[in-house]
Amino acid sequence: MMDARALSTTLRTGRFGPVGRILSVVGDKMPKGLYARALIIIIAPMVLLQSVVTFVFLERHWQTVTHRLSTVTVQNIAMLIDLHEEFPKPRHNDMLTALADKNLGLRVRFVPDKELPEARSKPFFDLLDSTLSDELKRQIGRPFWIDTIGRSDFVDIRVKLDDGVMHVLARRSQTYASNSHIFLVWMLGTSFVLLTVAILFLRNQIKPILRLADAAESFGKGRPPPSDFRPRGAREVRQAAHAFIEMRDRIERHVEQRTVMLAGVSHDLRTILTRFKLQLALFEENSEIDAMRADVDEMQAMLEDYMAFAKGNSGEPIDRVDIGEILSEVKTQAHGDKAIKVTVKGKPLVVSVRRHAFKRAIANLVNNAARFADHVNVSATKRHGSLTIEVDDDGPGIPEAELEQVFRPFYRLDDARNQDSGSTGLGLAIAQDIARIHGGDIVLSQSRLGGLKAVLKVPV
Repeated sequence: MMDARALSTTLRTGRFGPVGRILSVVGDKMPKGLYARALIIIIAPMVLLQSVVTFVFLERHWQTVTHRLSTVTVQNIAMLIDLHEEFPKPRHNDMLTALADKNLGLRVRFVPDKELPEARSKPFFDLLDSTLSDELKRQIGRPFWIDTIGRSDFVDIRVKLDDGVMHVLARRSQTYASNSHIFLVWMLGTSFVLLTVAILFLRNQIKPILRLADAAESFGKGRPPPSDFRPRGAREVRQAAHAFIEMRDRIERHVEQRTVMLAGVSHDLRTILTRFKLQLALFEENSEIDAMRADVDEMQAMLEDYMAFAKGNSGEPIDRVDIGEILSEVKTQAHGDKAIKVTVKGKPLVVSVRRHAFKRAIANLVNNAARFADHVNVSATKRHGSLTIEVDDDGPGIPEAELEQVFRPFYRLDDARNQDSGSTGLGLAIAQDIARIHGGDIVLSQSRLGGLKAVLKVPV
């Protein structure tokens, strides 16, 4: 059986022909939000139901009633014509006019020696005109002229007689169902009320889901959830919210326990290294002592890197900082005297991040580039709700097959950017870990300068 992903791919590639392509286009145009989709689920069946009911009503009820009313009106006119031919005297015409007005609701005039007006083009979609014309042809069978167009309350019917023209004015309500709009008004009015209630109720049901999504997104970015967040809504939404809160508490306890443990280990190791330094200070200066001091310094630097990687710098609070200021500090403190160019678009570029951790991530990327390249370009910009920092260099670069491997802790390259005595193999791993703590990531690619391009992107 084809799964959902395979079905989606099949529809996009058009393997089901035109129908598949149409469904794919419709799926792409459909709203992606839960609130909009839920509204469509409510509105679409109601609109479809109303359309079917309206069609059936107009097709069966309105058309049938109109046909019957037109038939009765034409029968009355046919009766008056028969009486006129049976009693053609003028006084009889006056009597027929009075009887038609009193008992049939028709205004009738007999105009002698008169012709019918010129025929008009019939409206294509006028049910009354077609129904009335058919009945006049079937029951009377004489030349006639009708006017059903306009805003008048009457329908003008003229029939050619042997001695003139019979002019009849009939009310529109006598010839077709004139109260159909009441049904439509009631149907649309009640639908509007029901939709309003459904939208308000649905909005209250969707709001807890959106708040849960915002809380999860904030936690994923390393930010505290909203202060007023608590489980609300339907039972299933409350269960999901409780599960999220328990998961968040377990993760925070795990991070806190690991941080406390590593802090203790770091303190003990620093104490031992400090004793080493004090003991080395008591010896006389010689090349062996200098080498041992260098080893101790390297061990301390490695310890700091290990602790930074293990802690993840997740305990630092979030604050609004100027990225341009951070880049200037990184440029000043970068290793070596390489040419580093810093570009900040949209100054001042102020965002909410963990300042020291974020600075460390950028410094690791810049120092990694400066260690192997002569020219380094650093740029920062904010667009589409994300902060993007790009570090380009003209160094030897990294093979494409190794671009993902270099983020592994203690991973070193044998070629290009090879082993270096000043590196512990944790710089890129620490930078990526900090980026992910902020809800972002780091992507490596080939630079236009010929070396490596590192793109750090985090949502802000």
